[in-house]
Amino acid sequence: MVFIQQVTFVGTKTGLPTMVITRAAFGQKGALLPALANTVVLVGWSWIQAYMAGLSLNYAINSLTGYSNVNLFTIITQVVVVLITIYGIRGVDTTQRLISIAMLMLSFSVFYKLFTTYDVHSLIQMQVSKHPEITAIIAFDIVVATAFSWMSSVCDYTRNANSETRAMVATYVGYLLSSIIAMGLGATVGGFSILQGLEQTYDPTVLLAAHGFGLIAAIVVFLSVVSTNVMALYSANMSFLNIFPNMIFWKPAIFLGVITVLGALLKELLMTHFFDFVLFIATMYIPIFSIVLVDFFIIKKGNYHARDIASDAQGIYRYTKGFNVYSYIAYVIGALFALFFTYIQPLNIGSTILTFFVSGLAYWGLMKLGYSSEKQFDQPMDKHV
Repeated sequence: MVFIQQVTFVGTKTGLPTMVITRAAFGQKGALLPALANTVVLVGWSWIQAYMAGLSLNYAINSLTGYSNVNLFTIITQVVVVLITIYGIRGVDTTQRLISIAMLMLSFSVFYKLFTTYDVHSLIQMQVSKHPEITAIIAFDIVVATAFSWMSSVCDYTRNANSETRAMVATYVGYLLSSIIAMGLGATVGGFSILQGLEQTYDPTVLLAAHGFGLIAAIVVFLSVVSTNVMALYSANMSFLNIFPNMIFWKPAIFLGVITVLGALLKELLMTHFFDFVLFIATMYIPIFSIVLVDFFIIKKGNYHARDIASDAQGIYRYTKGFNVYSYIAYVIGALFALFFTYIQPLNIGSTILTFFVSGLAYWGLMKLGYSSEKQFDQPMDKHV
């Protein structure tokens, strides 16, 4: 959470989208790596979430009318996401406000229905499994990796904030509140489903459909997915534009939108590999943002020339033919470390946080050795408009 706040600070300070900021550390051309990684991962998130919304809506409609069509409801979910995203940041801002209010109200109503329908006392006293499928360390790695997956989007939405402090506070409160509500609801539904002798689920629709509240629960899931997938698709689009800056905004939005719709129809294949996908995010993302934060706060001492990052007019961040070789080496070191200690030799303490520090230290050391003089980075801070 602290790392997300620091990225928020950089975005508000420079007024630049996240993937544009990575040019300062990776080079004007070298930033294609973070942008490509971000596009791939956010599209993957959209696949999984759209399918979950399709399942939830289908379950609710089926319990009410007997009609079932998971593919249709999955497509509808993602089409709504694409239409909102095409309108750009104004569409995202307006819909997110309305969806957030609706989600809060409906989420609390779902909590109320769950707690008045099922025995809360038995949930509180529920015993932890002696042989869990996921250990506490793996769960911790997954939670941290999930947080890092949204780090790539934060500057896209906070770059126009009036002050760094307000942006950081808003990010902290928003992320904390949404995590508590979402994870709390998931844990509650998962616990009650086990106590009722059902197959474990985290979808409140499954538990409440028989009590006449399934549609409300499905709407909560639907709005949650629309909210997160709009952010994911918008940021994926911004990353795509960082690779192809001359394209018109709506064209890649539609292109990526079609990909997210088709990918969501993979259905159960997505859920089978969900945890592997989240751990893959750790490998892709953590080294990138460790390098970016070390570059801004330690190597460049908080000084980024935002206009040159955006326009490359003075060539401050070209490094070697547009690539910072040292950031690439540090990235490979961090990624290999994460892969080895996640899949080959898992650590008892997890690998996500260690990957962050290993990547950052590698980048700091390489930059110190490679750029003994930092005069080329002594540029006044400005905010790109």
